[in-house]
Amino acid sequence: MTRTTCAPHHEDGTTPPAARYDAVVEAAVQQGLLGESDPVAGFIDTEGVRASVGNLHDAFAATPRVLHTFAAKACSLIPVLRLLADCGMGCEVASPGELRLALEAGFPASRIVLDSPAKTREEIRLALALGVAVNADSLDELRRIDALRNPSTASVLGLRVNPQVGGGSIGPMSTATDTSKFGVALRDPGAREAIVEAFRERPWLTRLHAHVGSQGCPLELIAAGVARSHELAEEINATLGVRQVTSLDIGGGLPVNFADERVHPTYADYVAALTAAAPGLFSGRYALVTEFGRSLLAKNGFIGARVEYTKDAGGRRIALTHAGAQTATRTVLMPDAWPLRIGAFGPDGAPKDGPLLAQDIAGPCCFAGDVVAYGSQLPELAEDDVVVLYDTGAYYFSTPWAYNSLPRPAVYGFRVAGPTGAVTFATVREPQSLDAIAAESGLAHVDALIERDG
Repeated sequence: MTRTTCAPHHEDGTTPPAARYDAVVEAAVQQGLLGESDPVAGFIDTEGVRASVGNLHDAFAATPRVLHTFAAKACSLIPVLRLLADCGMGCEVASPGELRLALEAGFPASRIVLDSPAKTREEIRLALALGVAVNADSLDELRRIDALRNPSTASVLGLRVNPQVGGGSIGPMSTATDTSKFGVALRDPGAREAIVEAFRERPWLTRLHAHVGSQGCPLELIAAGVARSHELAEEINATLGVRQVTSLDIGGGLPVNFADERVHPTYADYVAALTAAAPGLFSGRYALVTEFGRSLLAKNGFIGARVEYTKDAGGRRIALTHAGAQTATRTVLMPDAWPLRIGAFGPDGAPKDGPLLAQDIAGPCCFAGDVVAYGSQLPELAEDDVVVLYDTGAYYFSTPWAYNSLPRPAVYGFRVAGPTGAVTFATVREPQSLDAIAAESGLAHVDALIERDG
């Protein structure tokens, strides 16, 4: 599906971010992508995605050998993955499902990296057969790879270490704490020696992997973790007397600014922090792999949702919308850690104005905590208005929660042409039908639990 509407633009052919997205919301309403029949949808800015990927590549331009992979979990939609592949990205996957999506999106196996703390033998066997890179998460997993590995495999094999540099402000997003479930704990007694010995015993083990965390982790913490993995690589090579470790997977984790439209920190800031912490990282001695996700997509997408009702309760104004925990799961369950900016639009999709009023923006799920924003200062919302949840291009609409059997929302990609301001939409994912919900819920086996005589 491709539809076109016009958006306002500057004389130089550019459109400011706010006005650009305002025009997209209005076009979506006018074309029926948001309305009575489809009260919630996700939108991806395809040109914004290309620009973010370009910024990432520019930041690492002086690095001789680097593979940038996209963390598939951040937006597990095949057309989006295909767009990223077309932009020159590789793909980081953490499950058989994500591996299948990456392959269907057209990523070559040689540009796919498999991570996960609980890989099955079947997963490992398939990755090795395809030539997908594998980062073992433990010494036990290395022993499993010993039994499954064919010497002719093209897979690059690595070991994930936990540099144990501490956590950021969001505990669940911090993967380098002392007790993290990920990687081999580097500072535990005997661990460093065991890691060096693991490499000595396996000449085919050539990569080290470390990932400190993402949202809530400052650049200095992330850089400290990468520096420790770089130091370990140098130690392994010096101890073995050969350059066995030839590449470092430094993970991703660049945090996103959800407070306003600004992109900060930037990829350039990230590279500067890494350079300060580990000056030898960019010497060309090691090939590098990155695994960014949220920072590439978050600000290049938003959720639009219809206001179904408004009400007052205990002196508080509440707008009931169709965007709640089923699509903004993290924000609803951890509102202090994952706040979102909200925009208010009228039934025609045009931005609302008028006096600001503190309003709670609640979702459709049947539990009291299903609120995406508390006390948002917005023009007064009314039935049939539209609210926009900004900065939701990563994780939100691409990995919905099936609470209350609410359907997965449609997702559309869009482009805003500079000179004409034309807004063009393309379908990424159709809205989930009630038939699909019933099928997913076991309709084909409806009588499976009914006891029958005879």
